[in-house]
Amino acid sequence: MDVQTGSWWDLAACRGQDATPFFAPSYFERRADKLAREAVAKSVCLRCPVRDACLEHALGTRDPHGVWGGMNEAERRAELRRRRVTAAS
Repeated sequence: MDVQTGSWWDLAACRGQDATPFFAPSYFERRADKLAREAVAKSVCLRCPVRDACLEHALGTRDPHGVWGGMNEAERRAELRRRRVTAAS
């Protein structure tokens, strides 16, 4: 699917939903609140038919914010490191 034409985006389970669970608020968020918010977002991602395309988009653009493809920012950074190590091997 081509991100430029939006074809995968049109099929996303989160499309048209409140984006609040997917992105941190502009104020301090306690760890427990962050984990609960992300759990809501990730539950949407679990049933998404374009989860892989979404994750690849976020990894490819190095998006530093939000839950994309079922991974938060730290999880995506870890995935990028894992891929670099795998590619170097």
